[in-house]
Amino acid sequence: MVTAVGGCGSRNATAAPTSSPSSAREHQRRRRLRTAATRVWVEGEKVPEAPVSAAYAFEIGEILARIHALDVAWTHVSIEDPTSRDWPELAARAAATGQPWADELASHVETFLAIAHFVDTCERPGPVVLTHRDIQPWNLLARKGRPVVLDWELSGMLDLAGELGSTALSLAKGPGFDDIKPAIFRSVLDGYVAGGGALPPSGPSWFVFMIGGWLGHTRWNILRCLAGVQASTGPDLALSHESVRNGVRGLPDLFGRLPGLEALLV
Repeated sequence: MVTAVGGCGSRNATAAPTSSPSSAREHQRRRRLRTAATRVWVEGEKVPEAPVSAAYAFEIGEILARIHALDVAWTHVSIEDPTSRDWPELAARAAATGQPWADELASHVETFLAIAHFVDTCERPGPVVLTHRDIQPWNLLARKGRPVVLDWELSGMLDLAGELGSTALSLAKGPGFDDIKPAIFRSVLDGYVAGGGALPPSGPSWFVFMIGGWLGHTRWNILRCLAGVQASTGPDLALSHESVRNGVRGLPDLFGRLPGLEALLV
């Protein structure tokens, strides 16, 4: 049974990641990994950005448990930069340069500062595991109803709670946060336990990786928009503006839902 492949699958899709470059060094490392990745083509159906079936979610949990049980030496040491706190300055620059989302950003500056504080101070209880780090619908295929995991260029070490929370939430919802299916969320965790994994303690650490990744991705796109020129790599300016709007509107919403998300773990 094929459950995981490197490179890309039989579809051609792009989407903004929830975990994205937080520094120039990390961005360059990921580009090198992407360039070097083996391209393996497999047949499969596209997975829509909508709640998956319980059986599909359960098997994703089993796949993660098997991956985390592997005894693999990982020599790369990730360099994590402190979360940036320059949101007031970014809002002022956005207003001065007439960015279309400037007013929305200015109205949420205090929330973005609170999110940055949360990302920096949230306790991660561990364990840290070697894992995929970006299991989203656009990185999956369905083959005869069963999952194929694609696009491993972001793989590396991550706190287990962050991987499970990001994965389970991504598979249990659609594009927004108004239709989260608790049963699908739980199916990922049930599959993980059935596959031999042990769940980490409940708490906000289950969602800090998703929130921190989206925060870094939003800021990265804000800087691209403020520069105002098409870069030689990465998304074009129109896509960066769309990513900023999504982040400015979606991140405060997600952060405000933390108590409800933690209830999914009970």
